[in-house]
Amino acid sequence: MTATAVLTARALLLDMDGTLVNSDASVERVWRRWAERHGLDGDEVMKVVHGRQGYASMALLLPERPMEQNHADNARMLAEETADTDGVVAIPGAPEFLASLRGLPHALVTSADVPLSTARMAAAGLEQPGVRVTAESVGASKPDPEGFLKGAAELGIAPADCVVFEDSGAGIAAGRAAGMTVVGIGPRAAAHEPDVVVEDLTKVRVEAGADGTIRLRIG
Repeated sequence: MTATAVLTARALLLDMDGTLVNSDASVERVWRRWAERHGLDGDEVMKVVHGRQGYASMALLLPERPMEQNHADNARMLAEETADTDGVVAIPGAPEFLASLRGLPHALVTSADVPLSTARMAAAGLEQPGVRVTAESVGASKPDPEGFLKGAAELGIAPADCVVFEDSGAGIAAGRAAGMTVVGIGPRAAAHEPDVVVEDLTKVRVEAGADGTIRLRIG
């Protein structure tokens, strides 16, 4: 599908980091410190961590380490990230995009936990969707589709009638595995073949249909 498209949906499921919020500066600082502590190449670590929960990234990067250590380390990392909001800003178009969704079925589906997602959305000056699926809500990290399927279920919408907005390879794979149409946001997304790719949320227009559908003009 080209970068100019019209999509219809009954609900939208929104990733946070890289999709609504640019938190790359914080993510880089925290994860590069973690990489240094474990003798890993920071550039290689950064190729893995976007979109996944921390423990899942650690399992890929330190495959011999017991998972309970990854979960404990992940808790410390989440606290570090929550405290580090310097440079966290909204993705262009995100405030207007979220405002256009008021009254329409939508949910945040993020690998962050409640404290981190609350801190980053606040730092970016963005309102929280009423329905949120966070790290505490799921048993499996993206690229597993659990989070998106749970978001659809909480909204009461069939997965096939949902459109996902994502930036990372793990998130795009999760949306695809959930049987949803995926809109890729930003430069990271293009390499992972979502259904549509746009530079940022200024390229998305939302129209509410009389029959309960949501029409998206993208591009």
